[in-house]
Amino acid sequence: MSGVVFDFEFRMFNFEFIDGMSYFWLFYLFKHPKLNIRNSKYNHIFLDLDHTIWDFDKNAEETLHELYAIHNLKESGLHSADLFIETYTRNNHKLWAQYHVGEITKDYLREARFRTTFLELGLHPDAIPEGFEDDYVKLCPTKTNLFPDAHEVLQYLQSKYTLHLISNGFQESTEIKIEGTNIGGYFQNVIISEVVGVNKPDPAIFQHALDLAGATKQESIMVGDSLEADVRGALNFGMDAIYFNPHNAPKPDDVPVQINSLRELVGLL
Repeated sequence: MSGVVFDFEFRMFNFEFIDGMSYFWLFYLFKHPKLNIRNSKYNHIFLDLDHTIWDFDKNAEETLHELYAIHNLKESGLHSADLFIETYTRNNHKLWAQYHVGEITKDYLREARFRTTFLELGLHPDAIPEGFEDDYVKLCPTKTNLFPDAHEVLQYLQSKYTLHLISNGFQESTEIKIEGTNIGGYFQNVIISEVVGVNKPDPAIFQHALDLAGATKQESIMVGDSLEADVRGALNFGMDAIYFNPHNAPKPDDVPVQINSLRELVGLL
């Protein structure tokens, strides 16, 4: 074992090379110097569901293509299913960001996401399809698309850590998603914000999750796609976090660690 000193980002780091240490590890040590890979202190991993394990956008797209045909939206004047889905996705993401931080309610989110989309695309208020939101809420959670390697990665993590799920999703739909994708068995606890009464990034839901797990902040880490709800929520609470960034969006400077695929967790943890 030999000590080597590297000059990186105007700071000095002492790294000890271990026989067989891969270049992958060295890359992460350079890229994420705050992550202590070699001396993992974690016993509990908390994961987000939507946009992290369950591929929300892909499942929503499948659902909306079906509902576009069922409700005959082309005859209503919406001639492009792709434009409809693109507009809805943008509006839905914006509303969920507001919901995470308590700016809007569940009822408002559900009432506004399709109404806003239909109006933006030029539909008259009287022409908005009745029951569209209800049909979406019934159908979308039954979709089963997960991010690539989700089951394999969860099996690996479960063999080394105690796993927990923390979701800002709504209770009924979250339970349907978990059952339909057969992922419930990986998790010791499933914490749903609607049941707890507070959303991520509120510190109270992280504390509730730790209490339920019998875990400490120091031995726990959060993995999720939302910068505000998952990553900054955990970091501000005093817990480590990994940013799941499958679309390779620019990484903010205050986010210490990111991954672009779930498979990277196998190398990190």
